[in-house]
Amino acid sequence: MSISVAESNRLHAKYPSVFEQNFFQRWGLLVGFAATLTYLVFCWFFFNVGPALQNGKWDRAAIYVQDWYSWRAQPRLRFEDGVVVPQWSSRGQYAEDTTIDWLTPQDDGSMIATFGNADDRLEIATTQVDVYIDGVGYPIAITADGATAPADVPAAIEQDGAKVLVNYGFAGQAEIRANQVNVQRRFFGWANFLYDTNSPLWGNDLFSSIGLMFSGDRIVPEMSNAQLVLDQWLNNQAWQHGDILAKLMQTLVMAFVGTLFATLFAFPLAFIAARNITANRPANWLMKRFFDFIRSIDMLIWALFFTRGFGPGPIPGIAAIFFTDTGALGKVYAEALENVDDKQREGMQSVGASPLSVNRYGVVPQVLPVFVSQSLYFWESNTRSATVIGAVGAGGIGLKLLESMGTNSDWDKVAYMVLLILMVVFIFDNISNAIRSRLIGPAAH
Repeated sequence: MSISVAESNRLHAKYPSVFEQNFFQRWGLLVGFAATLTYLVFCWFFFNVGPALQNGKWDRAAIYVQDWYSWRAQPRLRFEDGVVVPQWSSRGQYAEDTTIDWLTPQDDGSMIATFGNADDRLEIATTQVDVYIDGVGYPIAITADGATAPADVPAAIEQDGAKVLVNYGFAGQAEIRANQVNVQRRFFGWANFLYDTNSPLWGNDLFSSIGLMFSGDRIVPEMSNAQLVLDQWLNNQAWQHGDILAKLMQTLVMAFVGTLFATLFAFPLAFIAARNITANRPANWLMKRFFDFIRSIDMLIWALFFTRGFGPGPIPGIAAIFFTDTGALGKVYAEALENVDDKQREGMQSVGASPLSVNRYGVVPQVLPVFVSQSLYFWESNTRSATVIGAVGAGGIGLKLLESMGTNSDWDKVAYMVLLILMVVFIFDNISNAIRSRLIGPAAH
């Protein structure tokens, strides 16, 4: 359908903004996309992203990821007087005198370590280690100068100076030296997650533990089986469930108390900062600058500051959340107050109500759902933030996470704590959404 020239001119004259767009209206989206692309290219070269990716320790990263969902048994098989003697690390995954199916001593003093199946194994003696890969054996000579591999070995066997490295993939690795063989045998899952090797319940899985709880025959006469299962699980020396849960509760308390104090403190101050509530420009300006100051300093910096003053513990964490959130909540509260409908205030003032009553009945009912919704969101967010500030000494599960990362061997425990944090954040998110829905109604679909 076509229109006449006169009608076209009339539409152009009536709606010039539609037909006569400026440069940014026409090309703004394209210019913004090009500027963003240019900035990303600049960042790529300025921060040396390419070389960083190229020089990254991707093999080490893969091992760390595997450590999240699996565990490694790491015996050191030492050569002593013609006999192979296993030694275990302090975090031993097996109880003393336990029969280990993949590590079997032989009558002649040698030892066989199996990796997944019988075709992948090490037959370890003090003078020679036979490495079997897919059923094919490769003899590794052991001398006083070190270990030496033959020339025709597959890529899984590598000569590294005076030692020989053997890689069986996920199943594990071995490092053959002149006086010992360091073995890393990997298994799916978390070792001794329920009970440590010193527990009378060691070796029981989840289902057998549930069966024990309902059994009438007590394992320990002085307590019920249910009490024993809970006690042994909480006091697991390897996983420290009791301590981790206590630190998690400490983190939740920091988030809740810090957010609560910030809400109670920011609520009255926001009325001073709002220009339509307090008709005093210097007071408005000073209060808003106060909010800007305390929220411009990151929560992590506040945590470091208060940790120096109060020492490690939950008090610095609560204070850091309180200071940061007071500024942030005060700002959003003041903005909400400045956007209230003045008709309700004017109605209260017209009947001679006091300023306190005007705010109580003419302003608070309008902004209270917004205030509570914002506070709930900050509470939910602070559950995560409290974990981070805990790592700098403010206590809680964040400090426990840092300790486990520092060992460089407890990544399974790190994964456990991360899952706990995710679970708590998920629960708190649903609680927060449910409360918000009750206050301001369900979200429109």
